[in-house]
Amino acid sequence: MRRMHIHLIITAIGSILAAGLFAVPAQAAPVICGKVDSVGIQGDKYIVQNNIWGADTAQCIDVNQTAPGFTVTQAAHNKPTNGAPASYPSIFAGCHYALCTTGSGLPMRTNASGFGNLRTSVSMSYPSAGIWDAAYDLWFDPTPRTDGQNTGAEIMVWLNKQGSIQPVGSPVGTVSLAGGTWQVWFGNTGWNVISYVRTSATSSLDFAIDTFYADTVSRGYAQRSWYLTSVQAGFEPWVGGTGLAVNAFSYTTSGGGTDTTPPTTPSGLTASGTTSSGTNLSWTAATDSGGSGLAGYDIMRATGTGAFATVGTSTTTSYADSGLTPSTTYRYQVRARDGANNVSQPSGTVSVTTLSGGGGGGCSAVATVQNAWGNGYVVQPVTVTNTGTAAKSGWTVTFTLPAGHTVTGSWNASLTVSGQTVTARNLAHNGTLSPGGSTTFGFQASRPDGNTQVPSGYGCA
Repeated sequence: MRRMHIHLIITAIGSILAAGLFAVPAQAAPVICGKVDSVGIQGDKYIVQNNIWGADTAQCIDVNQTAPGFTVTQAAHNKPTNGAPASYPSIFAGCHYALCTTGSGLPMRTNASGFGNLRTSVSMSYPSAGIWDAAYDLWFDPTPRTDGQNTGAEIMVWLNKQGSIQPVGSPVGTVSLAGGTWQVWFGNTGWNVISYVRTSATSSLDFAIDTFYADTVSRGYAQRSWYLTSVQAGFEPWVGGTGLAVNAFSYTTSGGGTDTTPPTTPSGLTASGTTSSGTNLSWTAATDSGGSGLAGYDIMRATGTGAFATVGTSTTTSYADSGLTPSTTYRYQVRARDGANNVSQPSGTVSVTTLSGGGGGGCSAVATVQNAWGNGYVVQPVTVTNTGTAAKSGWTVTFTLPAGHTVTGSWNASLTVSGQTVTARNLAHNGTLSPGGSTTFGFQASRPDGNTQVPSGYGCA
């Protein structure tokens, strides 16, 4: 069963690229062996990642910058087939854990005019030995996410498989798409995982992204307001894997061109209704002339004189920020984003100081481990309940991570980590709880392989 990819730490060359300092000239095809090594190719049009996220065994890939693609030249994996695979060596376009390729136009909203023009193709070679699948991985998020874990949907398109392995979840039907017949599987690992397993194996595929996404939406597993963030093709090996190869990969925006024009800057930002734990923002709408359409707004917040950070998004010209600290000064800016992920200049700044006192009501937090595997787990739901007699506006849950554990994604809460202490704060939509009312959030974490500990000491305020 497949879980999220480990956070990629790019190699020395890739780090410079990700920082946007300068472009690296073409070089000889590298061989990368580090667990989280990745390299940009063809002027950063694509990124190839080794991505050993589920094991500590050796794996090396020979990167082909011309095709583009890669070959697994060494793989010593031997994972049980009833658990997660060892890795996902792959090539991708778009944004994945703070690594973004150039010219992809991603993230792109799936109801944008250009989304129907997005196509991808792949040609693969398979060895006769080992246990593995050959699959696309298409990632979707409710927000135009460029880093961190996607929380919307993960579509896997299995071209081929060898051995007694199966996707996450259970089969829910069959469908004819992209020139083949596919068995459809559905599961949830903190986000929806929809897998399309071809009933007759193929070594190549060429399709429009919306071919599979439209089917996923029709089944109720995704929404047209979500964003495509990356298009990836590669392999999930459980046993062996040497000889697996992507001979050629492409991602194109044919027919619609690429929108490179940012929206206009939002104006007239104001704040009103400030309480001890929240405030309401409003502004004048931006406009977009680039063709991909206005997708929404990023809300950026700074505490005191600190740096601005994005704390939420909105598809309207208003936003309710909550979970703030009493008697604290905050500054806000808003920027517009279009369907091709072009962003405007930040708006003017508005400052607010929250009132003294709390939001009222007591609080409890109860956590359930939904799923766990060798080196990770999903905690969902964490149920937050107002145990007091007054309405509560804003809540904070703290808990302790065992040593060596790392939070890799979260949903329905904003998480910050200091040492082993994690602080979860409500989002705008779930901060107000009536007496006896409750809401939920969840998170995913990684841990040393074989460690069975989970977080403890959940406290709520």
